[in-house]
Amino acid sequence: MRLADNPSYGIALRILSGVLFTGMIVCVKALSDAAPLGQIVFFRSFFALIPLVIFLMVRQEFPSGLHTTRPIGHLVRSFFGASAMFTSFASVALLPLGEAVLLAQLAPVLTAITAVLVLSERLTKWRVLGLAFGLACVLALVWPDIGMGTVDAHRLLGISLGLLTALLTAFALIMVRRLTRTVSPGAIAFYFVAASMAGGILTLPWGWVLPDAQTLLLLALAGLFGGFAHIAMPLSFSYAEASRLAPFEYVALLWPVLADLLIFNLPLATSFLIALPLVLTGASIAALEKKERSKQP
Repeated sequence: MRLADNPSYGIALRILSGVLFTGMIVCVKALSDAAPLGQIVFFRSFFALIPLVIFLMVRQEFPSGLHTTRPIGHLVRSFFGASAMFTSFASVALLPLGEAVLLAQLAPVLTAITAVLVLSERLTKWRVLGLAFGLACVLALVWPDIGMGTVDAHRLLGISLGLLTALLTAFALIMVRRLTRTVSPGAIAFYFVAASMAGGILTLPWGWVLPDAQTLLLLALAGLFGGFAHIAMPLSFSYAEASRLAPFEYVALLWPVLADLLIFNLPLATSFLIALPLVLTGASIAALEKKERSKQP
């Protein structure tokens, strides 16, 4: 539901969500050597519930708004979303933040292709072009390792996990598209966070660590940043049309790059600079196709 036509407010919220998301993945990367992956996923989800539940209570959607007649749909969406969180955090641990986030930007392209397989939508020239640019992006990232014969196994694993994250996100977005016809976005977000907590706690038998004060602070911040980011994102679309916000999707790529340079002291690889315009072109093509469809009668 559109609250008001206030594009400036919507743009500010979209940019804020990108900054908050970057804050979350900075914490996750800082935690990668201090806590197991499953423990990070659990605490990130646990602390994200705090702002999410408060937000739903303010909107008078808690707990009444959590009622659903589509439990299987929530289960499938939450499975893909929680799996994407695991692979995303693993990719962040192995790659510079800029590269991990860049690979996640392939999700719109893969969503368009996935819709052909899952929803029987047409395979259009836009989707083929978007996929071609997406594949070119991946090739640009891996070529220094494969083409030059200097294979970095950790880096290739990180890229593979980043691609898997984009694919899992695509399937999750397809399910969200189906659920939002009859289910509130707040309920979708709540069940996704709950499923991620369940997935995280299942890893407890493989060993968690007793966090010290700094580790616990980073775990809490990862969850709070993530929770507020999930609130800011949908709110931005309540104040401005998606077409007005689309260019600011790509501004979100700037913050992880700055974090690499200023926090983790990681230089920008040539392969990243080549892959960046390729993935942005692919995502833009996916957006253009959506715009073309919306114009059709």
